Parts: sequence; structure tokens; C-alpha cells
Amino acid sequence: MPAVVKCPTCGKDVAWVPENKFRPFCSDRCKQIDLGAWASEKYVIGGKPGDSTPELPEDPDD
Repeated sequence: MPAVVKCPTCGKDVAWVPENKFRPFCSDRCKQIDLGAWASEKYVIGGKPGDSTPELPEDPDD
């Protein structure tokens, strides 16, 4: 039995199967609504402008 997830846009149950080309969304419409939200900056990733990724420690085996 395939895993079932909720569509992030409308909350409808969606089977997580390769045949569902819009997963995790239920449809192209829900996928486009989500993309539009990112484009209009309704969603943001935390941090301040100019913040850089912290440096990782050097690997002693290199």
C-alpha cells in the first residue's frame, strides 16, 4: 500500500506513487498556487540578507 500524504495547498489525500507526477501536490493547479506563493514572497526562508553559510571544519584526513 503506497504512502498517503496531504496536499500542501488544499489538504486532499495524495498517494505517494511515481504515477502521480504532481506529488506532493494533488494537481497541477495546487502546484502552481504554491509556486505563485513563493514568487510573491508569501513564503520565505529564515535569515538576514547577506548571511552566509557557516564554514565547516576541515577534515583532518585530507
